[in-house]
Amino acid sequence: MIALPTRKQEAWRYSDLAAVARHWPVAVEPIVVPAGNSHADIIITDAASPAIRHLAISVGAGSTCRYTIIDGGRDYGRIALDVTLHDGADFQLGCVLIGSAAQTIELVTTVRHVGPGATSRQIVRAVAGGSATTSYLGQVAVAREGQKTDASQSFKAILLNRGATANAKPELEIFADDVKCAHGAAIGELDRNALFYLTSRGIAPAQARALLTRAFLSDALDGLDEATTEALDAAISARLEAAA
Repeated sequence: MIALPTRKQEAWRYSDLAAVARHWPVAVEPIVVPAGNSHADIIITDAASPAIRHLAISVGAGSTCRYTIIDGGRDYGRIALDVTLHDGADFQLGCVLIGSAAQTIELVTTVRHVGPGATSRQIVRAVAGGSATTSYLGQVAVAREGQKTDASQSFKAILLNRGATANAKPELEIFADDVKCAHGAAIGELDRNALFYLTSRGIAPAQARALLTRAFLSDALDGLDEATTEALDAAISARLEAAA
């Protein structure tokens, strides 16, 4: 049996290990995108969703893969993506983490560029209310063979009150010398000036906060078609109501 993780392991440093123990061990879900193909998937969690998922995704040469994740439906939730990109492959991730009450919501990604010319984009937005904790640990690893890699990670979080927590640890591990890799993280509160502007024009404070929060999360849905975006908006709105 695979041993339970500990806080000494970087990928588990912010986890609720008592909750992890209740759901351990976790089966790895293999996903293979053959060379020259495309794959897209949407994951929306709710109270009945598995607490922990671990996806091992191999994206073949010249293939594209996109995941959109709306995570916020369980007391403890963790999604781990282990992605391997071959020559000229492309991986796109848009993720929304929403924590309320005492929830712990985690996203852990490892994106390995093992062939030349591969690209990856990760946009992660988080909102935490109550005493919730949201965490993003993301590593981009570029092998010596991964020349011409173009990779980026963007994490931003909003704390709706002082009892909430957001953790971020974007990381780059690069062994190639001809790459473009960038990462950034920012954690803060809703813009007070923007709130004042909206309320001064007759918008109720609660509605103003909801509008600003929804606009903040919209980056993670860029590139989706209108019908899909509308469906995801409904899922996000329901979870934001709980976090407010």
